[in-house]
Amino acid sequence: MNLTIVEYPDKRLREISKEVKAFDEALHNLLDAMYPKMIETNGIGLAAIQVAQPLRVLILNIPDEEGNQPDENLLEIVNPVIIEKAGETTYQEGCLSVPQFYEDVKRHETIKINYQDRHGNTNILEADGLLAIAIQHEMDHLEGILFIDKLSYARRKKFEKEYKRLQKERKGQ
Repeated sequence: MNLTIVEYPDKRLREISKEVKAFDEALHNLLDAMYPKMIETNGIGLAAIQVAQPLRVLILNIPDEEGNQPDENLLEIVNPVIIEKAGETTYQEGCLSVPQFYEDVKRHETIKINYQDRHGNTNILEADGLLAIAIQHEMDHLEGILFIDKLSYARRKKFEKEYKRLQKERKGQ
């Protein structure tokens, strides 16, 4: 399965992802293909919709202190639901679907989610720090929300201008 990252302003990023009902080979193949794509693009998280698959699936691998992302730290999260949230934090986020752009976004500091693994087993995960932020960022993708949607009006206008300029530069290369 050869996956390509869908980039803003592609309308597919606005699609609301569907619940996974079949924990089958197709799901496993998707998860297995998403991981190398995320690593090769220097991501720490990837939602299935970002590779044009509108399913409630996301993966995360938060780098350790040395910046490594060992395979055993990979989290595969299917059909996530936030069941508890607390606190507020601001973190500079980026997104594989909005390349070369980083912005401060407010999120919950700690969250607890209910989710399923690739085999359909139900799990609960409590997260804080970068993991909590990354989960919230990826879960937004499942609702068709991008981190740039959370910017103030003024920042959003500045982003649109900068992004158009970057797109022109990339095309000119």
